[in-house]
Amino acid sequence: MKNSNLVYGVKDRPGLWKTLIFAFQQVLAILAATIVVPVIINQNTGSNMSQSAALVGAGLGTLVYLCFTKFRSPVFLGSSFAFIGSMCAAFGGAGAYLCLGYLGLILGAVFAGLVYVVIAIIVKFAGVKWINKIMPASVIGPTVAVIGLSLAGNAVGDMVKGNELLALGAKFDAVNNVWVMNWTGIICLICAVVTLATVVICSVYGKKMMKMIPFIIGILAGYAVASIFTLIGMATDNSKLEIVNFALFKDMAWLPKFTVVEAFKGIGDVNNFKWGAFIVSIIVAYVPVAFVVFAEHLADHKNISSIIGDDLLENPGLHRTLLGDGVGSMVGAVFGGCPNTTYGESVGCVAISRNASVVTIFTAAIICIISAFIAPFVTFLATIPTCVMGGVCVALYGFIAVSGLKMIQKVDLNKNGNLFTVATVLILGVGGMALKIKEITITAVACALIGGIIVNLVTSKMTKKEEAEENKEKQD
Repeated sequence: MKNSNLVYGVKDRPGLWKTLIFAFQQVLAILAATIVVPVIINQNTGSNMSQSAALVGAGLGTLVYLCFTKFRSPVFLGSSFAFIGSMCAAFGGAGAYLCLGYLGLILGAVFAGLVYVVIAIIVKFAGVKWINKIMPASVIGPTVAVIGLSLAGNAVGDMVKGNELLALGAKFDAVNNVWVMNWTGIICLICAVVTLATVVICSVYGKKMMKMIPFIIGILAGYAVASIFTLIGMATDNSKLEIVNFALFKDMAWLPKFTVVEAFKGIGDVNNFKWGAFIVSIIVAYVPVAFVVFAEHLADHKNISSIIGDDLLENPGLHRTLLGDGVGSMVGAVFGGCPNTTYGESVGCVAISRNASVVTIFTAAIICIISAFIAPFVTFLATIPTCVMGGVCVALYGFIAVSGLKMIQKVDLNKNGNLFTVATVLILGVGGMALKIKEITITAVACALIGGIIVNLVTSKMTKKEEAEENKEKQD
């Protein structure tokens, strides 16, 4: 299963400066999604979660994950979108006591992490062969493709959005399912296209180092174009051209607000609070989601395994990746409030740059932790326009989808069992079969995976019979 297409393998160590540059590229790849989760929670709950603290949580969570996986899995962990509803429920159950909302974030991550720990113990003694039986390439391949394709709408939408604070950019017409472009939207699209074109040109025509850091070059190119439009807008007093939100530098947060600190602020003033009901509500909000994220955990690790040429479910073992993810989420939530998960953006970055060095991931985690205490640097990263990241994500999410399609190449689609399994996963996933039952949201990816598992189990007996008959005919 070895992959000779990598420039740097898992155990390789690029030079110091190369490692720093590659690590910074990883940080840029995971940045937008990692820091946007606290923003969403703040908008929905009135809380004040810190973006820089989320970076610290992601960095520490990744370090924990690397330790548990014996530094064999080159994946970065960032804030999980799957737990957004759960996090909002934590603040909702806290009532007027905001400090208890932060405490709920920590408790929820602990309960979710314990789910991973329990599953890891089961896997340790039961092995992973049963997983390979119920989730063969005909299930995992299209599921990985769906992970990339399900994010396609986000990438396209981001390409026509600029300064989110001023709500600049094109507007989406839900009735006609089309983006209604204005001048700002067109400018944003230009920035996104410049970014994407730069990434593509560097990846295809670049030499040596340039070919390995296309995202850094692409983002800088897009940022430069966006800055030019912004400066023109500032000079002409036309806010519609201000794609880059330089105003963020005026109100920089110099120190991260760690969740564990916020949780114990004012806790002494809590009176007559129903702790039992609160804890039960946290369990109900977090634990079911953990099982859903487990399914995506499997798909992500199957994907990165195909890229690096080593089956991570066997070595270091699924039980170790689960423990790393679970305990990493607990640690991440203590500091940043957000449970962590393996990032498809990180996997895509590995695939495009062909750099699977774990040292790079380790360094990226350190950069996230240190940079959280350097306000100008964090603010600079936060000013990268949405449209610029949208241009990058077209490539990142596309590579995730293509990785899944590569897995399907190994599947014999002439067998109806395989054909219906792949078809079910693709349609449920691309069709957006997401379900919400009270506080529990089952993502489209999870629904697609569950559907594929069911179809595969129902049809596997006939598929095996067909394979046996074919082998018999070959022998005859």
